This record gives sequence, C-alpha cells and structure tokens, in this order.
Amino acid sequence: MITKHIKPDSLQEAADIIASGGTVIFPTETVYGLGANALDKTAVTKIYKAKGRPADNPLIVHIADVSQLENVARDVPKTAYELFRRYSPGPLTVVLKRKDTIPAEISAGLDTVAVRIPSHPVANSLIKLSGCPIAAPSANLSGRPSPTCYAHVKDEMDGRVDMIIDGGESDIGLESTVVSLAGDEPILLRPGAITLRQLEDVLGRVELSRSIFAEYDGSAASPGMKYRHYAPKAKVVLVKGYDSEVRSFIKSKIRSNEGCGVLCFDGEEEFFCEAVTRSYGIPSEPRTLAHNLFDALRFFDSTPVSVIYARVADGNGIEMAVLNRLIKAAGFTVIEV
Repeated sequence: MITKHIKPDSLQEAADIIASGGTVIFPTETVYGLGANALDKTAVTKIYKAKGRPADNPLIVHIADVSQLENVARDVPKTAYELFRRYSPGPLTVVLKRKDTIPAEISAGLDTVAVRIPSHPVANSLIKLSGCPIAAPSANLSGRPSPTCYAHVKDEMDGRVDMIIDGGESDIGLESTVVSLAGDEPILLRPGAITLRQLEDVLGRVELSRSIFAEYDGSAASPGMKYRHYAPKAKVVLVKGYDSEVRSFIKSKIRSNEGCGVLCFDGEEEFFCEAVTRSYGIPSEPRTLAHNLFDALRFFDSTPVSVIYARVADGNGIEMAVLNRLIKAAGFTVIEV
C-alpha cells in the first residue's frame, strides 16, 4: 500500500478517504489516531489489520459534538451528557450502550460503545467533513508506545494506511480517560488527563477497574485493559519508592549490567551517568511527564539497551495515568524498594 502524506490544509481529501472506506492517521490532542468510518464494518477491520490488533481489543468512536451521541449510543444517561458538557470536546471517553448502527467489531462483540469528542481542530474538522463518526485507536503497531508526533507514525505506519496527516505534536501525550456508564455504577477503565476527582465531581463515587494496575483476563470494554501496551523494544522495569533508595537500586543494576537504560526525571541524569538515560519531565509538573512519556520510551529503541529502569511519580491526578501506562509497558514488572 502506498501511503499519502498531507498537511492539515488538505483535509477534504482525507475526509473523502474516510467516507469511501479507507484509513487515515490524524492528530488529536491526546495521541495520533488511526481512523476509519465507524459505520462501515469492512473499513473497521482495516484498522485491526493495519495495527496487528487483537479482535477482542475494542476501538473508540469519535464524534464531532454531543448532538451526534445518540447516533452511536442508546439509553444515554443524563450523567453522560453532564460529563460531556463539562469536559468535552477533550480527552474524555464514555462507554455507553451500543446502538445497532455501530458494528459489533468496534466493541469486540460487546453491547457497549466507547465514545469521545476530540478537541483538536484537525480531528474535529475531519469528522465533520467525513460525514460519519470515526473509529480510531492510537496509530501505532499493537503493543507499542502510542505516537505523539508525525515522525512516530511515519516511521511505524507508512505503507499500512491510505493517508497520514502531519499535525505536529499532540498536546497531552496520553490517551483519553475512559469511564463506563454502561452498568449500575460508574467505573474508571483507563485514567487520563480528566482525573478521577473531576469525574467524581459529576458522578459521585467512581469505582476503579482492577485492569488499571493489574493483569486482566476479562472482556475489555475499553482499549488498554488487556495485553502488554505502550512498550518499547527493551524490557521495562518500573521502580517505586523513596527517591534516594530508588536511585541507589538503579545504580546497583547499572554497575552489574552494561545494557541498562534509565527513564528518569529532569535533573537526575547525573545520578545515572554510566547508563543510557532519558528524562521525561518534573514530578511537580506531572503534565510534563504525560506529554513526554511515549517519546521518551521510543527514544530507547534507537539505543542498544536491553532493559530500562523507569522512575514514576505518585499522585491521583494525571500521575495515575502515567503510572498506568508504565505498568502496562513493563508487563506489570514493578519493584518496590
């Protein structure tokens, strides 16, 4: 397949590809998405093929505004409208009962559908110009770190899709928050930039899915619940504890293993000078960690490291989302020191 590469000023051409059953990679405020017509079963299967994605890992349906919600979902509760009023367009996905117009393949055969309204002007305009909702997971090979800039998708997905739109860097850098309102109680399925506290401001108590921090074998109502995700080529080991103890532990591993890399906080490089290091932000400004995480993980693919020891910040805001992504990248290998 020959992939065409365009700038955002040629969006009508991209919209025509979506409308005719093709695949387009486009920027969003979270990460880049790999999109196809959400009403077209054949087009949806092209997403799974391009990514090498398991069929039991559902997709998110993107709409342009809340007026389109009942075109893709049914029995929509008032709380869903309130969530979208507060936090959308933006990095929020809500799982609802699926309308029959949405192919079952999008939701891995479940009776639910995950819905989001992106705030990125390119993503939102593409939906409007296409005249249909767009199904889109992150635009990377399955299991790899999500792409947050054009270079990531060009390197990994060229030749796998019909078109790639170069929209610069994603603002947030992590996938959307996913909350399910399809059952009796709201459940946070994937943390993101919309925090647990923000959800609870609208919904009251929100249960945390055990898939956020632990292995999960059940049916996935949301992307990111099953399998190893967000992983670079090298093994990732997440190290948690007090700063001094974590640094000492990682330094001991560096001395005994020449193939070490360290994903650290800004200013910590001097502690790990004998290893390949990459800093990704400041714990006191956790949005920097979110913004830089996937680019930092991809950096290690250009190095000879065989194992990456990763630092992570504590917190219940977007720090929870960063921790979730690193735990998945590490295949749940976490060392407490």
